[in-house]
Amino acid sequence: MNLHQFRFVQEAVRRNLNLTEAAKSLHTSQPGVSKAIIELEEELGVEIFARHGKRLKRVTEPGQHVLRSIELIMREVGNLKRIGEQFSAQDSGTLSIATTHTQARYVLPVPVAKLREAYPKVNVSLHQGSPDQVARMVLDEVAEVGIATESLADYPELVTLPCYEWQHVLVLPPDHPLAQKERISLEDLAAEPLITYHPSFTGRTRVDAAFAQRKLEPRIALEAIDSDVIKTYVRLGLGIGIVAEMAVREEEPAQARLAVRPMGHLFGQNVARLALKRGAYLRNFVYRFAELLSDRLDRNLIAKAMSGHVNDYEL
Repeated sequence: MNLHQFRFVQEAVRRNLNLTEAAKSLHTSQPGVSKAIIELEEELGVEIFARHGKRLKRVTEPGQHVLRSIELIMREVGNLKRIGEQFSAQDSGTLSIATTHTQARYVLPVPVAKLREAYPKVNVSLHQGSPDQVARMVLDEVAEVGIATESLADYPELVTLPCYEWQHVLVLPPDHPLAQKERISLEDLAAEPLITYHPSFTGRTRVDAAFAQRKLEPRIALEAIDSDVIKTYVRLGLGIGIVAEMAVREEEPAQARLAVRPMGHLFGQNVARLALKRGAYLRNFVYRFAELLSDRLDRNLIAKAMSGHVNDYEL
């Protein structure tokens, strides 16, 4: 048996058992992929895939066990490569980060700049997507590190550590009646057209849950994944906005300023999390980036979590 056979089996599963697509992805021929998988099955003495004619129909029960072993083997092969990279080039390489727009725009600039200052030969590659896409990118090893608020803790194959808490804030024109109100209620918000995040982004589930608990139906005028877009439409008068507090920390020109009101009393606190693939080998600058991202993270804590001794910790 060999690594090529393992890659062919993995890619066949990734491509929904379509060997033609698997072969295209691996830049080889479909008969070659099929032959390699059959040879592996013959060597192991079990069928990894159930077939209908020449087509793969499903993964067999012994095939599920084989796939788990292959995943472990290929993960360790990747770790060996990273160990080689680490010791042949201690202070260079590429750090791939998967994150959401809000984190990339408002949270990451400072830690990324400090990392580049400490490791000038390290390139940083940012991949933006929804929280679920962030998780998948880490699992598929498109990125070494994932950062998001939603979804990351739902994947047992990921080690996730909380970085910091944040709350939603209301943004609205300074002359809006609610800007003069001392304490804003959910009923006040339900009466207004709202501009906020798409349901899968930036703690939107907490917003929806708060309204549902009070049996209120919010008037969502516009949904977006970008905090800047939300603020732009608030300035245009389409409604009042609900955004992450990180999105309003920067100084803005006087003519562009919006009134800001904290909404933690209505929507609670959200937790941004750092995600790493369980069992992955981390280079020195990955640890350093995590430490720059949150003063609650350090190399020892992350190493313990990666070895299975720490699952989480309290903020």
